[in-house]
Amino acid sequence: MPDYIKLGNLEIYKLAIESSDLAWSVFEKMDWQTKKIIGDQFICAIDSVGANIAEGYGRYHHKDKIKFYYNSRGSLLESKHWTLLLQKRKLIQKPIYNEMLSNLEKMHKKLNSYIKACCNNIK
Repeated sequence: MPDYIKLGNLEIYKLAIESSDLAWSVFEKMDWQTKKIIGDQFICAIDSVGANIAEGYGRYHHKDKIKFYYNSRGSLLESKHWTLLLQKRKLIQKPIYNEMLSNLEKMHKKLNSYIKACCNNIK
């Protein structure tokens, strides 16, 4: 029997938390108007990635899990969108943008692999 991996030890979840922490450091520096216009959507999207991974992880049936992982992937793509807009509007420093994008790209690949593994468990 394979070892049980706790949610906190799951690499995609760790990356999601790391991305949320980085996003929060960007959000905190925004003025009130910027937070309301773009910041809220940015932080909600990025926090939703980890939240959906956690919710899917807690589900019993594989198909139910996968649904939440798909939601997570959608939020991840939305996070990439908001990160790009922040960079284009000069609301995020280039090194932080690069780190954030790198984390999101890495997480995207790992999440796709994780979804594929879950789908293979159904068969």
